[in-house]
Amino acid sequence: MVMFRRMLGDVLRDLRLQRGMTLREVSAEARVSLGYISEIERGQKEASSELLASLCAALDAPLSDVLRDVADLVALEEAAAGLTRLPVAAPAGTVVTSAA
Repeated sequence: MVMFRRMLGDVLRDLRLQRGMTLREVSAEARVSLGYISEIERGQKEASSELLASLCAALDAPLSDVLRDVADLVALEEAAAGLTRLPVAAPAGTVVTSAA
């Protein structure tokens, strides 16, 4: 099973390390307890949207980039597990055209 919170934690940790920041620095900048950030990075706690926005601001990373990175990791894990989405067939009688 794909664990979104684990992958989110991996992305946040990687960003923090790429920026050369300690948990203490991110904690001070985001105004979130060091222990809570550590739990988020380890995938043990869920981050609210407000908390995630604070962490992204502290890491100087757009929220959309963080979520895109997590989505890419989820897609890779789903593909590895054989969880691919099949195309949905159009209802009978529907005319499908392609835009050129």
